[in-house]
Amino acid sequence: MREHVLEVLASNGILLEPGALEIVMSKDDPIAFVQSAISFMKQHPLIVTAADLAEYVKDHSAAETLGVANALPDNHEFRTSVNQQSNARKINDVKILKDITGNSTCEGNISDFARYFLDRFNAIKRMLAHRRELAGSLPISKALKLERDVRIIAMVNEIRVTKTGHKILEIEDEEERCLALIPKDSPLINDSVIPDEVIGIVGKPNRKGEMLIVQEIIRPDVPLRSRFERSDATSMIAFASDIHVGSKTFLRKQWDAMVNWLRTEGISSGVNYLIVPGDCVDGIGVFPDQEEELIVDDIFKQYEMLSELLKEIPDSVTIILQPGNHDAVRLAEPQPAFQKEIADLFDSQVIMIGNPCYLEIEGRIILSYHGRSIDDLIGNIQSLTYANPIDAMKEMLKRRHLAPIYGGKTPIAPEKKDFLVIDPVPDIFVTGHVHGAGVSDYRGVRIINASTWQAQTSYQRMHNFNPDPAKLPVVHLGTGKCIVRNFN
Repeated sequence: MREHVLEVLASNGILLEPGALEIVMSKDDPIAFVQSAISFMKQHPLIVTAADLAEYVKDHSAAETLGVANALPDNHEFRTSVNQQSNARKINDVKILKDITGNSTCEGNISDFARYFLDRFNAIKRMLAHRRELAGSLPISKALKLERDVRIIAMVNEIRVTKTGHKILEIEDEEERCLALIPKDSPLINDSVIPDEVIGIVGKPNRKGEMLIVQEIIRPDVPLRSRFERSDATSMIAFASDIHVGSKTFLRKQWDAMVNWLRTEGISSGVNYLIVPGDCVDGIGVFPDQEEELIVDDIFKQYEMLSELLKEIPDSVTIILQPGNHDAVRLAEPQPAFQKEIADLFDSQVIMIGNPCYLEIEGRIILSYHGRSIDDLIGNIQSLTYANPIDAMKEMLKRRHLAPIYGGKTPIAPEKKDFLVIDPVPDIFVTGHVHGAGVSDYRGVRIINASTWQAQTSYQRMHNFNPDPAKLPVVHLGTGKCIVRNFN
């Protein structure tokens, strides 16, 4: 048992000093105990000491005394094996773990919206409750009655700045609303709080008990992993977003060069999967005067063209198609997979998924999302730009939500379950949409923005937007090593 525990912990980047190991082995469930302890630590230590565990036990006991549930992190955050959804679908070697397709129940009425935001709040609240800084968190109604530092978990309704430079947040939980003040001289004044995100707050009620003075803001974030964990997987997976078939600016020459590479060097190096994260075709009527940009103005013929292009890719490559805001599905996210009349245009090795979608391929959890909400994040967080969409993806991971802002450029359908919550934490997170190309790592999650196969359009030129096209990120599923092939 001791060797098994050490092996599991080491595979998750955690080492124990001898004294800490003795404490762990004295517990009924050693792995669950360390899992809970690590989640309460502000930083992932390289070596967990007996003092670390003693401090956790002390704080955790205090939290239980205050009536806080003994919440262990979900197994996906620190796992010995991959957890599967009970309704996971397996197609070839691809498991679809979470997808709105066939599961949409919303009608768009007021009760749907109330239920949707409550599900979002509760899902992220569970993550925040694991944070050490929020041990002993209270409902707003109880927190405002106290004359000491308090901890709460709330959703942000509105942000405004006073004439004197203070920042006011209107926040709420399941039962109560209140205001939270960030003083203008606080180091938090430049924190990028955005509408509808769920955050933890450490603060102190004012004398009247009607407002919180904010001292610290905590986000759910993803657990810190020292590296992308290696596995026995041998395949490579490629990502080619925003093809925009049907557009005059579709880069056919570069696309053909990429397909030729796949048929030769790609196959020999083990590329067995290709994911297209949305905007497979250019669509019809997506932006003003789009018809002037099209060589094919029939949506079904655009998909027929795409089907013919994909037939050139070897049968050994499993192709996964996802819709985006240019595609023939509902605009509101989450978007279901393509309907039968479109899906039937494609060969059997092409798998249709919704947007977003959680997949498992050779043991790796992949979150594929087209990325429409990047527009909203860039519009609300001053430090973000279209030149570096990877930074926007990191903000999604910090907030554990793909589209936290409601009422912006990203229409959101009020489903009973919020399919846009980032849960579980993926191994690979990929988006498209903004026609950029980038690869990075955030806390052990491989992040990819998967370029485009469309040159600059007149609409983009008018908005001074410069794409970074014809680049193909390719990731080794075993090592996580990523290369970006340039076909310009």
